[in-house]
Amino acid sequence: QVHLVESGGGLVQTGDSLRLSCTASGLMFSTKVLAWFRQAPGKEREFVARISGSGGGIDYVDSVKGRFTISRDNAKNTVHLQMNSLKPEDTSVYYCAANRYGVNSYYALRSRVSYDYWGQGTQVTVSS
Repeated sequence: QVHLVESGGGLVQTGDSLRLSCTASGLMFSTKVLAWFRQAPGKEREFVARISGSGGGIDYVDSVKGRFTISRDNAKNTVHLQMNSLKPEDTSVYYCAANRYGVNSYYALRSRVSYDYWGQGTQVTVSS
C-alpha cells in the first residue's frame, strides 16, 4: 500500500522560510516523478513544482520560481520543498503526489490528473 506523508507546514510571517518534506512508502520511489501541489480555500488545486526520478528534471510554476526549491533524496524516499521569501498568497494546503505510470510529458506533469498517489496535505499559512 502506498503512503505519502507530508510534514513541515506551519504559521509564518511574510518573508520567512519553511521546508516541507514528504516521505513515501510502498512504491518504487526512484522511478516516480514527485510533485507538490497546493490548494487554497475556494480554489482549484494548483501545480507548484515537480522533480523527476533522477532529480534532473525540475519544473516550477512561475509564481514560485526563484523562491521555492524542490529536491529529493532517493535513499530516504523523501522529497522536499524549500520555500523562501514566503508571501500571504502562498497560504494553502500543500500536497505531495507521485505520478501515474507512464506519464512523463512536460505539460501532463503540471496536471493533477497525472498523479495517482497523494498525501494528506500540510497547512502553510503566511501572515502579512
